[in-house]
Amino acid sequence: MYCSTCGDEREFEQPPCPDGHGAECPERACVECGAAVLVGLPPVTAPARATGPTGPQTVRAPRRAAAERAVA
Repeated sequence: MYCSTCGDEREFEQPPCPDGHGAECPERACVECGAAVLVGLPPVTAPARATGPTGPQTVRAPRRAAAERAVA
């Protein structure tokens, strides 16, 4: 794989993953200089869940009141 830090083709290896992705971790490190790159897509994580009065609910980012701004 090409290493932009070394400026040439270099060998990359998968370092230990502190995030617990295991073999699916997208990080690779150049064996010469240690520069990190991501390969493929990052692993998909489930959305945060919270328990509300009606049971588990997906936590959503706050929405902006576009209609209120348009009227004001």
